[in-house]
Amino acid sequence: MSNPNFWKKDQEEISRLSQERASFREQIDTWQTLKKGTEDAMLLAEIAREEEDLPTLREVSHDVDRLQTEIQGLEVQSLLGDPDDRRNAIVAINAGAGGTEAQDWVEMLFRMYTRWGEEKEMKVRVIDYLPGDEAGIKNVTFTISGPYANGYLKSEHGIHRMVRISPFDATGRRHTSFASVSILPEVDTDINIEIDENDLRIDTFRASGPGGQHVNKTSSAVRITHLPTSIVAQCQNEKSQHRNKEMAMKVLKAKLYEVERKKLEQKKQEMHQSQKEIGWGSQIRSYVFNPYRLVKDHRTHVEEGNVEKVMNGGIDTFIDAYLRMK
Repeated sequence: MSNPNFWKKDQEEISRLSQERASFREQIDTWQTLKKGTEDAMLLAEIAREEEDLPTLREVSHDVDRLQTEIQGLEVQSLLGDPDDRRNAIVAINAGAGGTEAQDWVEMLFRMYTRWGEEKEMKVRVIDYLPGDEAGIKNVTFTISGPYANGYLKSEHGIHRMVRISPFDATGRRHTSFASVSILPEVDTDINIEIDENDLRIDTFRASGPGGQHVNKTSSAVRITHLPTSIVAQCQNEKSQHRNKEMAMKVLKAKLYEVERKKLEQKKQEMHQSQKEIGWGSQIRSYVFNPYRLVKDHRTHVEEGNVEKVMNGGIDTFIDAYLRMK
């Protein structure tokens, strides 16, 4: 970055490299802070023991607990060795069978991941949003941008099941709802994905749902279909058709990249039959609100009884267990 020619690059490349540098800088700073904190705690503990200073020993014990928690967080980050782990994440949530109840479940999951991202000081940006007929969301696509966002969130890829007494059922019956969560790494400019313009069908339409002054007035929303694979990507949340097309192309590239990545993963699986890929139709986690309250991950068998904590973004326990299992 100290090279004068660096600033002559395009803004997207500058942004990517700046983000990569910030990620490395954060890792180094965290390591140095923890190393110094550990050395200080050891020195203070030795002095306190010699002087039989119990209040100081209790203070050191508190510091050690905090250091241990932070070191565990660093340990989890060390498990993120895949090249895609450091990338931003594109998250798509779609309602399964269940009508309004399933659409409400999509909105609850969207809020959960938004809260998680905000807690990690990551940036959440909605790309596409289709509201439900009565309540909730039919489907939503958004990005979570920050260090290792994709690495952490890859644990969330799969089917999420909710069991509760539906507020939309006048008879008070218990309902089971499903939603699919797809996690894709956002493709950076350092990955070259060639797409033939002749393979694309680009449609424009009027945006729907909440938005600014351009919504429902101009055909600013864009849907791009990759004809050879039938993969579709769309964006309607930007103000201009140009920006919507740009974002839709970014999502399309991410989807095509994921298809190729899965082909490579399938080859690995043929060599290592013990590895299992999470795919559509596999229920990865259950969120039970009634008759008891429990969130259970069916892959790692980790359970959490505080359902409110989980729905407010407290999913780190599940992420940690998944990464260690993998």
